[in-house]
Amino acid sequence: MAGLTGPAAAQGNMPVIRDTEIEQLLRDYTQPILRAAGLANQNIKVVIINNRAFNAFVMDGKRIFVNTGALMESETPNQIIGVLAHETGHIAGGHLSRLRDELANAQTMAIIGMLLGIGAIVAGGGGSGAGQAGAAAIAGSQQVAMRTVLSYQRSQEEQADRAAVKFLNATGQSAKGMYDTFKRMADQLMFTARHADPYAQSHPMPAERVAALTQIAKESKYWDRKDPADLQLRHDMMRAKISGFMEPPATVMRRYPQNDTSLPARYARAISTYRHGNLQTAIQQIDALIAQQPNNPYFYELKGQALLESGRAAEAVAPLRRAVQMVPNAPLIQIMLGQALVGTNNAANADEAVNMLRNALAREPEAPAGYQQLAMAYGRKGDLAQADLASAQAAFYRGDIKTARELAARAKTRFPVGSPGWVKADDIVTTKLPESAQMRRR
Repeated sequence: MAGLTGPAAAQGNMPVIRDTEIEQLLRDYTQPILRAAGLANQNIKVVIINNRAFNAFVMDGKRIFVNTGALMESETPNQIIGVLAHETGHIAGGHLSRLRDELANAQTMAIIGMLLGIGAIVAGGGGSGAGQAGAAAIAGSQQVAMRTVLSYQRSQEEQADRAAVKFLNATGQSAKGMYDTFKRMADQLMFTARHADPYAQSHPMPAERVAALTQIAKESKYWDRKDPADLQLRHDMMRAKISGFMEPPATVMRRYPQNDTSLPARYARAISTYRHGNLQTAIQQIDALIAQQPNNPYFYELKGQALLESGRAAEAVAPLRRAVQMVPNAPLIQIMLGQALVGTNNAANADEAVNMLRNALAREPEAPAGYQQLAMAYGRKGDLAQADLASAQAAFYRGDIKTARELAARAKTRFPVGSPGWVKADDIVTTKLPESAQMRRR
């Protein structure tokens, strides 16, 4: 994102948010847990989803998805770390692949039951008694299969809870935040769960889950350990940033009124001020933040973003360049600096923009906004072959395969046959169109 609004990456249909500051904090939260789980070398990433519900989940062995709602509602680092530890427990336990096997087994069970039910109907000659027995056999097999899968999922959740506590203990962290989170969720679900069938749930019933977690969590010698003050401040800054970018100004002011002079409150108000049109006041507020923490790269990033999005690209270059110098491995900020350099409309900045954007895309190879800016930078240099190729790559990563192929085909005519650029363009040209796109072309 770079300030929650920059280069975005699509994960299916999920609205993914990108931000260097928040992603670094979540890496710092997860790395000790992943090491304790033996997963430090698996390159597991935390992906932020723009959703206000409190939720986190895994879909594969490479990513943990966490909603902005979970980040906002977690008042301490320990609370969200406990949630991340739980999701790590699913990955470490191989629950996803085992659940797929269980689903396959359940499907087989349902199919066998269906065939037996059909057989009963046929054997009975279609009589009402045979028909009822056959229908009951079909429905019964489907219900048994569903309950089998749900039972397996409940078992997985219990195992992930236990694994999470184990990982927290191994890293010298309290499980109290995890307990507090699940206790709050249990209290919220208490009424709806009162009349629920416990065997038709994918998660353990709230009271049962909290009771089991209480027993193992409170046994830890780290139960009363608090988060370090500097980590708590970073956590508070993250929540302030999400509020400033994602919530209406009135909501931001209720959360962070003017009489709150804390750094997170001032951060949230500065972001909200720039987002809603008062650039001059916002820059004054951001400059005051920089004066208090002159070595905070994300304040310079924010200033550059505010100026860039207000059409003042030339003024945005200096603060963004400063942010890049302070965080040299931050491709999202590099892409924003590249955009500012392109936005100056000064051909003298084209070489720097190309170098900056190419470095960023080496680390973020699927960022369409980066390729779009790279295309414009090459256009400033008069390099039409590279400009067409970068435009094709931008379209490709946006999912517009048809346009990507057309641009890549044009790029091929500009490159020497067999050159690296020609090969990259050819790879896009030969990409198979999705079936839906093929149908539209007929």
